Amino acid sequence: MSLPVLVAMVVVGIAAVVAAVHLSGGSAKARLSGTDHALDRFAADFPDSTTRAVFLTEGSEAAFLLLDNDAVGIVRGIGDKFLTRIVAGADVVALSALDDTTVSLRLRDFTWKGGDFRFADTEAAGAVVATLSGHVGAYGTRENG
Repeated sequence: MSLPVLVAMVVVGIAAVVAAVHLSGGSAKARLSGTDHALDRFAADFPDSTTRAVFLTEGSEAAFLLLDNDAVGIVRGIGDKFLTRIVAGADVVALSALDDTTVSLRLRDFTWKGGDFRFADTEAAGAVVATLSGHVGAYGTRENG
């Protein structure tokens, strides 16, 4: 068999596998259908946590749950699965409000470093920043070394 024919067969084979994975739902992204979905998903991993409020990001790829212990629960879509975390102020490396509705969060956790999250309104962004910075009811910025 000639090299060009072999290369063509490999390319077609790889393209067929990629197409099959995509068409079978392998490239689907996890999205939260609402606050109840976020609460249910978080409760599956942390059944003893009590939630005061839930804020979904725009696009519903993540939810931030304000917990009774002044920590924040996070449910984040990663691929077709959900990652859940409880984050307290001590876990935060950097936290800032990039604008009225966008929060930048950087964590000490090496398995998930955080990200930038856009909320639908300023109340949600402010509540998340306030809780993680320890300034309940006010916007805050926290930089930890």
